[in-house]
Amino acid sequence: MVKIYTKEIQRLMENDQTMFADGFEGAVVGITYTNGTRKAVYDVDIMVAILMQRDKMTQEDAIEYLEYNVLNTYVGEGTPIYMYSGSYTDVLEYIEEDN
Repeated sequence: MVKIYTKEIQRLMENDQTMFADGFEGAVVGITYTNGTRKAVYDVDIMVAILMQRDKMTQEDAIEYLEYNVLNTYVGEGTPIYMYSGSYTDVLEYIEEDN
């Protein structure tokens, strides 16, 4: 697998609508191409870990911060995608917990 780092992705897409979440470069896990728009994909668990280490937040505070300030924002077609990784069963459990 070829690894492309965030700065290289940004350079390749400078005329694109793709947006990035500032300060979370280490949480980028890929890119998706949906309906003609590229979107950066972030792993939420890694974002939480970044906040806990960098900003000395508790896990609860980091999750609350992300939910309020990042995960539920829409800033255009290039808004990043934030994902929780896991198996099919994990995803079903997450959906059930969220309802």
